Formats: sequence, C-alpha cells, structure tokens
Amino acid sequence: MTRQTGRGATSSTPRSVDVARLAGVSQKTVSRVFNSEPYVSEDVRRRVLQAAEDLGYRMNNAARALASGRTRSIGVVTLGTALYGPASLLMGIERAVRDTGYALRVVNTMEDDPAGVAGAVGSLLEQGVDGIVVSEPIDEGQDGGAGLAELSVDVPVLVIGAPSPFATSRPVTSGGGADLLTRAATQHLLDLGHVTVHHLSGPPRWFAARDRLTAWRAALAAHGAPEPPVVVGDWSAASGYAAGRELAADPSVTAVFAANDDMAIGLIRALTEAGRRVPDDVSVVGFDDIPVAAYITPPLTTVRQPFDAVAQEGLKRLLHAIENPDAEPLPPSDPPVDLVVRSSTAPPPHR
Repeated sequence: MTRQTGRGATSSTPRSVDVARLAGVSQKTVSRVFNSEPYVSEDVRRRVLQAAEDLGYRMNNAARALASGRTRSIGVVTLGTALYGPASLLMGIERAVRDTGYALRVVNTMEDDPAGVAGAVGSLLEQGVDGIVVSEPIDEGQDGGAGLAELSVDVPVLVIGAPSPFATSRPVTSGGGADLLTRAATQHLLDLGHVTVHHLSGPPRWFAARDRLTAWRAALAAHGAPEPPVVVGDWSAASGYAAGRELAADPSVTAVFAANDDMAIGLIRALTEAGRRVPDDVSVVGFDDIPVAAYITPPLTTVRQPFDAVAQEGLKRLLHAIENPDAEPLPPSDPPVDLVVRSSTAPPPHR
C-alpha cells in the first residue's frame, strides 16, 4: 500500500485534523476530548465523538502518551492457573477495562516461584504502565518472597482479595467481603439445626483460603458452636475426595463448608461412596457457584462469588487513583451476598 505525499495527499487512516475539521473545532479540542480533560462543553464533546465515529478515528496511543505523560495501559499480575476463581476474576478485569480506553498487559506468575509477584511487577513497571492490578496473590514470604517488601512502586496498585504484598504510596484494595459470604454459608447450616459445621479449607498460602477459614471460625464463635478440626485441601476435586473419605469415617459429621465448589464436589463423591447420603446424613455447602454446581447429584448449595462486580469496582477505584493522583481514594463497598440454596443441604438427621 502506498501513501501519497505533498499537497492533495490522501490517507486511508483518519487523523485528528480530519476529526477537527468535520466537527468544526481545533485539534487541541479534539485532544482534550479524547484525554477526558475538563472545560469542554457537552455539545462540543458530542460533536467530536460523533465526527470520530463517522470517520472511524482512533487516537494514536503513542501520541496520547506523549501528551498526557501516561501510556494508557494497566498491568495485571495473576497466578498462572486454570482454577475457576482466578480465571473468572481475570475475565472480569478484562471485561471491566474494555470500555475505559486503557490496554491490559497481563503477566502470569507460578505458585512455586518465590519471586513471582516481585518479578512480574518489576517487568510491568519497566513497561511504563499507569497502574497495576495484583489478582489474588498467594503468600510468598515463606519461600523467599521477602523481596516484595523492598520493591518500590510509584504507580497506583489495586490488590484484589488480599492485603497489599508490598509498600506503595497509592494502594487500592477490592474484593473484600469473603467473610460475609463465608458467614452466610456457615450460618445457613447452623440455622438448619446442625450442632457445628466442619471446614474443608484451601491451601494456607492462599489469602483467600485464610479469609474463609477466619470467617468460618468467627461464624461458629458467634453462634456458640464448637470448632472441629480443619481438613486442608488444595482446591482440587481430588483433595475434596480425600477429605471426604476422612470425614465419612466420623459419624458426628453432619455439615461441611468447603472453601470452593471443586473440593465440595469431590467431598460429596467420597461421602456417597462411603454410604453417607447427601443431604440426608451430611449437608455440604461450597463456594464460587461454578457452572457445573447446579448439575451434580445432588445440586450443590453454594455462595456465588461476584467476580464481575469485584473487578468493576476495583478498576473504577484504580482509574480514579490514576487520573486523580491528588484526590482522596474512592471508598470501598461490600459485595452482594448471594447464597444459592440447592439440594445438598437439609436439617441434620434425627439421632
């Protein structure tokens, strides 16, 4: 494809000058509109956006970065895993950022890499991102991840589902509220009349597992219920199955809260094979509401994680911090509590 030069030159790619000419404004006004700057009337903003749409114009990101001092990009650090929760949260982040005018740069870390988060954040900072999202990090401290404490981060950082793993002058948090969801799950079983609720937890290095464990304990304490020993899994259905074989041998177990649905599904399989009927003998509640939860036998009672709502709120707060560096951070809000009651829970059996 050739491009003409000189007077009368034409190009298949519209430029800001073409938008300005069609809208009847200056190029500077076009720049102000696309950089969301103040002091532009709604009528002018509408005319510029309509002209840009008619011409098929998209502002050049490199030019925008030079004009604003920002790259219009957000870095995301996420655990490289196919687990439903982290994968759904990443999809929620991608959907939330789609209409913001920002590009995403995603770096995956691995659970057995002690410098994973530090290395990923350092890589994104070298690329000049305007903000960073750290999605559900695990605790790397016990395996040499202390380098996070020395990492200097000079852009806003959104940490979802965990405390900030490093010092930053502009921290943003989102994804809290696991305690509310866990309390709803545990309280549902106690309200059915179970004397106590056993817990199948996730791996201790995960902040998500710790939050659910702490909230389960708090719910039992608030009800005056005894706290049974915790059984630890690794989020997989196989670990839930192993836990189910252990719990099935204890006839006093009548209710179990599993920290995710996959482990709950493995747990139900093991209980059934051991002759412990669900929910007649043992009630089971999961966490997440994965798509298959409604179709197992029996359909699983669970709490639904609001992944999209968490991502949208987090991105809103992060963009506010990026675009208003001197303003107070937006206040966080609690997620909706959505307990999905199906057929895996019932009152305890009569003794």
